[in-house]
Amino acid sequence: MIASLGFIGTGQMARAMARGVVQAGIVAEHGIYGYDQASSAVAAFERELPGARILSSNRAVAEAADVLVLAVKPQNLSEVAVELRPATGAPKLFVSLLAGVPIRVLRQALGHDRLVRVMPNTPCLVGCGASAYAAGAQATAEDAKWVAGILAAVGITFPVDEVLLDAVTGLSGSGPAYVYTVIEALSDGGVRVGLPRDTATKLAAQTVLGAAQMVLASADHPGTLRDRVTSPGGTTIAGLQVLERRGIRSAFMDAVEAATQRAAELGRIAQ
Repeated sequence: MIASLGFIGTGQMARAMARGVVQAGIVAEHGIYGYDQASSAVAAFERELPGARILSSNRAVAEAADVLVLAVKPQNLSEVAVELRPATGAPKLFVSLLAGVPIRVLRQALGHDRLVRVMPNTPCLVGCGASAYAAGAQATAEDAKWVAGILAAVGITFPVDEVLLDAVTGLSGSGPAYVYTVIEALSDGGVRVGLPRDTATKLAAQTVLGAAQMVLASADHPGTLRDRVTSPGGTTIAGLQVLERRGIRSAFMDAVEAATQRAAELGRIAQ
């Protein structure tokens, strides 16, 4: 357990993670510190975590907190590192949320070796996160266990080789946006055939939630579960034929690949 957690950057991902950690009882809200140059990000952080303490600089957060979460844009790493370096003399644990930025680059920028790189996603705010993490060579087994505990408290998490974290970014990191688009489209379809908007959206969201829960609760392949809904000559196969004709499967695969490639590009920019 730790007494305090500091966020270098208080954007959406930081807020989601901080809120989830507090809700899980891992860190008290008054033990959350943060700083962000963007006043709008600070205001949103304070609204969601009114007991958190917003400090005057990144360095102040680094000096105050036991564990530090890097939640800035990858391209801002060099600028932030200049401010953090004087405050990282003590062997504090750094947890990086920077998409695409390798541990070796973090080490060079921060002059610090105790690092764990993670890729959470925003549903951790409601305890349904899907994340992965990779510990640096100088991070202790206890560090990795602690980070895994944080992530597991707000969803599911997997240890992976660092080389796979860009793929995690492309799949579960960006994935909520893909699913929101699916829900919106299903809702639009419901409205198109006569359902009220509110009813259509709730039906669509609950359908996605229920289907996902069945995948997680079952040992069966998603294709097997799909076949159980698909009666010969019925309504579902008619809809699936349209989706296949429009290339929905390839579109989702291409989206994951494109997001993975972009994560790698951001990492190269940070270098």
